Amino acid sequence: MSHHDDDDNFNDSPNEHFQQVLERGTRAPLTRRHLIRGGVGLAALSSIPFLAGCGGGGSDPAPAPPAAPGETSLGFSAIDKSLLDDVVLPAGYSYSVLHATGDRLFSTETAYSNTGAETDDWSRRIGDHHDGMDLFYVDALGNYTTQDTGRAVLAVNHESSADAHFFHPTGQTTNGVSGKKFSQFGGWDLGTRLESEVLKEINHHGVSIAEVRRTGSTWALQLDSGLNRRVTAQTVMDIAGPAAHLADIRSLMVTKYDTSGATSRGTLNNCGHGKTPWGTYLACEENWAAYFFMPAGSVDVDARTKVARQRYGVMRAPNAAATAGSQGWSAVASAGTDSRFGRWDVSAPGATAAQDYRNEPNTFGYIVEIDPLRPGATPAKRVAMGRFAHEAAVCSIPVAGQPLAFYMGCDSQNEYVYKFVSAAPWDPADVGGGMAAGHKYLDEGRLYVARFNDTGAGEWLELDIANPLIAGYAPYTFAHQADVLVHARHAADALGATKMDRPEWGAVNPKNGDVYFTMTNNSSRNVAGTDAANPRAYADNDGNAGSGNPNGHIVRLSEQGGAPGAAAFTWDIFLFGAEADAGADINLSGLTDANDFSSPDGLWFSPASGICWIQTDDGAYTDQTNCMLLAAIPGAVGDGGPVTVNNSLGGSTGTEGTFIGAALGEARLRRFLVGPTGCEITGITETADGRTMFVNVQHPGERTGAYGTGPFVLQSQWPGVSTVNYAPAGRPRSATIVITRADGGVIGL
Repeated sequence: MSHHDDDDNFNDSPNEHFQQVLERGTRAPLTRRHLIRGGVGLAALSSIPFLAGCGGGGSDPAPAPPAAPGETSLGFSAIDKSLLDDVVLPAGYSYSVLHATGDRLFSTETAYSNTGAETDDWSRRIGDHHDGMDLFYVDALGNYTTQDTGRAVLAVNHESSADAHFFHPTGQTTNGVSGKKFSQFGGWDLGTRLESEVLKEINHHGVSIAEVRRTGSTWALQLDSGLNRRVTAQTVMDIAGPAAHLADIRSLMVTKYDTSGATSRGTLNNCGHGKTPWGTYLACEENWAAYFFMPAGSVDVDARTKVARQRYGVMRAPNAAATAGSQGWSAVASAGTDSRFGRWDVSAPGATAAQDYRNEPNTFGYIVEIDPLRPGATPAKRVAMGRFAHEAAVCSIPVAGQPLAFYMGCDSQNEYVYKFVSAAPWDPADVGGGMAAGHKYLDEGRLYVARFNDTGAGEWLELDIANPLIAGYAPYTFAHQADVLVHARHAADALGATKMDRPEWGAVNPKNGDVYFTMTNNSSRNVAGTDAANPRAYADNDGNAGSGNPNGHIVRLSEQGGAPGAAAFTWDIFLFGAEADAGADINLSGLTDANDFSSPDGLWFSPASGICWIQTDDGAYTDQTNCMLLAAIPGAVGDGGPVTVNNSLGGSTGTEGTFIGAALGEARLRRFLVGPTGCEITGITETADGRTMFVNVQHPGERTGAYGTGPFVLQSQWPGVSTVNYAPAGRPRSATIVITRADGGVIGL
């Protein structure tokens, strides 16, 4: 299974899981059957006012109703599942590659060899593992504009280094022996690594910012543009936060590099993203915790730091082995004198934190704001938005005079959904305001975590040390409000937030403000008994992904009164992932061969078409299809009706419950794209008119086999051996592709 498929569970708090919520409040008579409400166009039953979007189940799946008059309709035929090593699209659509891993941004660098022969440090090349991205138009004066000018900057996240072995001729080298493949989710006594290799690996992380221009209908990267740059794991960044707590925040960031804690270096594992109304980019630091290392025999940290690290996965337990984790970036000969490498060793040999890098993990796990049109602007880590495994930061619909809300997921098993609400009301005059506007809206505000109640309502719980539940929390003692923001997971535990099945990307429906979140999957689900929060605690029927909730689902919520600063919301489930032949008790949304999917991850609404685009990062269904992109026509929270499903697993009877859901059917949900072998489909944006779509293909060939003394055994060779034959061929590469229609029409309609 891909390391992306089911991230570790570091949440051992007693908080309720989402599945327990429904069980408690909606339990029906214990009869082996769940009642699920479903069916778009059917009246939602007021006695059960939640969970919408899933349909089917029982012996007679509910048919999908026709589209309502004036409703958006999908204008393409669903494509088949595919195991081809290529991107597959509907008839009338085609794609090209905009840029791929290792492509140069400046002509002074050598063209990418795709053999690992590059000797530069990778700081002037496109990074690896393309993920979240967004497009920023440039006007005639070089400023941000919302109008399509045919000239733009594309900002692209680069998530992880699982395929860093491709950057070196015969794989990563340790103790002079090549062929070692490191993983940030493994654990070894690393020996000594080559400095030149480690620099490449550090610098392919972060964000690539590249100017693109349109000629006719074709977009192309502009080599040598003054706007081209890389934000890497070494880029200097400001530590920013609420003025009242900034001194305390920076006290937690003190390292040998900056003894004031005012700055840090770099950003890691940027997955989902956000775009601000004023025109800046938000990179979200997700799986950052496992890059750090404590060599055998190093000086240990104090007990309180151990507890803090354990909750974030920096240390898997307070007494974890010293060799756990990392890519081995501190295992170079010069680490003792060169802080570029020494900072990944987070032991505590100094008398104070100012003499070592014990606090280095505290400088990661944030929303990082970047001004894509001002290369001289220093990026900022927005501490007020909390520290966790950030997955997307999506903004509410901006309304003049109202605050802005940014919705965020924490991507690990049994983690939480968060919201940051700005103290400042939105002023449209701040469009183009850059980092100054970011300080205004993202440094001052309130941070909340979600509790999903069994009535179909929900609460936003503020992470405030004034709350006795936080102030008196025994597992971790908070020193001040800055400590609450930096250790937000602990604070959310204290408040009793609802555990979720890996909250990943969020998206806001521009038509009604409903907020959607993908719950990708969760192998920690107990299969011994199902319950009403998610009736599908089940074994994967073909054995590919074990048990729990291997196929995932999508949750959505609606703020009370439509206000971004509301303290309450209503919620439902939009869609359950499943294999079409999984059976009615698993395939609750009545998916067919035209739209079945597993592990929803990326999520994005097209402002032009209104389509909700769903991207997958899957290990459960990859025996039958590569990962994919689907188009869905959304409804609204609470638009469900009744469906019944038998609840049994291996002959055992689970707990019973009642739900609400809605059937989408093939008219409202279709498979649009399938990617190459071993990939994840992630990251999506469009031009303003919706006629050109940008999509990221991440880590094709992720399960590449043995290498070292012989050639790589490649699972994929995309994009070099594909429809577009993007040179140089050979090793697989992540890439941004550009999709258009032959007739020039809006994508998906």
